[in-house]
Amino acid sequence: MRQRTVVLTTVAGILVAAAAARTGAAEGAAPPPEPASSAWSQFWDTFHHPTPWLQMGLDHRFRTIYAENIDTLNKGSDHNRFNFQRYRTRWTTKWLLGEDVSFNTRLTWEFRTWDDPPRKPQDVDFDEALFDNFYVNVKNLFGLPLSATIGRQDMLMAFGVGWLVMDGTPLDGSRTFFLDAARFTFDWAEQNTKLDLAYIDHGVESDRWLKPISDENRALTAADERGLILYLTNKSVAKTQLEGFFMYKNDNPVNTTSVEELPPHWTRKAEIFTFGGAIAGTPTEHWKYRIEGAIQTGEKSDITPNFSTGEMQDLQAYGALANLEYSFKDSLDNSLHIGGEYASGDDPDTRRNEQFDLLWAKWPRWSELYIYTYTEETMIADCTNLIRLNVGHKFQPHKNWRISTDYHALWADETGAPWRGRLTLDDDSKFRGHLFTCWANYTFGKQLKGHLLGEYLIPGNYYEKVNNDEALWLRFNLEYTF
Repeated sequence: MRQRTVVLTTVAGILVAAAAARTGAAEGAAPPPEPASSAWSQFWDTFHHPTPWLQMGLDHRFRTIYAENIDTLNKGSDHNRFNFQRYRTRWTTKWLLGEDVSFNTRLTWEFRTWDDPPRKPQDVDFDEALFDNFYVNVKNLFGLPLSATIGRQDMLMAFGVGWLVMDGTPLDGSRTFFLDAARFTFDWAEQNTKLDLAYIDHGVESDRWLKPISDENRALTAADERGLILYLTNKSVAKTQLEGFFMYKNDNPVNTTSVEELPPHWTRKAEIFTFGGAIAGTPTEHWKYRIEGAIQTGEKSDITPNFSTGEMQDLQAYGALANLEYSFKDSLDNSLHIGGEYASGDDPDTRRNEQFDLLWAKWPRWSELYIYTYTEETMIADCTNLIRLNVGHKFQPHKNWRISTDYHALWADETGAPWRGRLTLDDDSKFRGHLFTCWANYTFGKQLKGHLLGEYLIPGNYYEKVNNDEALWLRFNLEYTF
């Protein structure tokens, strides 16, 4: 009952606020006659700009999720159903310390309510609050077109399309995305060239650099990570973008009981060197494409049958991603796309490790459902040992609606996972299954947006009969920016 009250109060509050904002913003709308409305508007203006040297923002996100069989593919399991809600509020500040210097923070608090599975607390879990942004930004460093961002920061789509760098905190879902890092960007505009250099020093524990409020000892990622990214982007060729990159990542599993327990197969010692590049372009008004690939060398530890970390193995892995899209440029903004992805899997018959590592991009890039199925093979959202073909369609039936549907055909690159957990795998079949996804995005107004998401998985013969039941994922989402 308490969970339902929280849900209804949150949804009602967001919709009422959105309705008021939309009414006030309507074209030709008369000024609000109520003095209270003017006071409310003035309050928010003052909140956003309390002084010339301080800017502030506030946003809230509500989600409710229902899922079946996503991590067991077994409808007979005692814990095959998920039904829970997420409530995330973020307070952002930007302190202007000079013409080219700012100090930026964001305090994030997310709590959840659970209905299923029974093993989860059947009450409101208020959790912790933490700073997921805490950095200094300096522009025109040394009088050059050089900027520096130092501290806890997001790198959302900062390097390509988030294939290898996107989410540094995969273990807390989408509560946060940050990396503790120092990033320098040299933007050589005359030559259409940009060079990024980033150093990353990122830890498992949420209190490694900044202690959360009401610390709950949440694990953010599976190992203490240090890394280096060198990323070059060039647009000298007309309608074409060329990218080249080198990434170094050093993973060190933690030996501590101060954070929540990590499944043993999620944390592995590794030293990974990644070399890659990409080409993207818009050759005509209707077409656009992107192709990227990478090779990896270094070392990664094996996993023994009793789940302990094994000996270090030489790493030799490959990955590639491609997408081609055609836009009709019609009244409904129709577009079709086709894509593919390859991430090599570990061959159990060799003494090397061939499993491609997604580095800092373990996030649901193409499926919210299948990352949970993958946790029984690799770390959460680490969708490797994969061959994926995808076709999809997008259109806009109304100015406020955007509908996207996709079909994914999924295979494993190698059979014989290093361990099998709750999923029984077939040693002879590589077909993972059919995945259907549909997003329905709706924009209520400038401040409120929402979406409905549905995903349906039909498992293939890669999974044995005992783990071959269909899986479902449904999500309702509202986000309001005050």
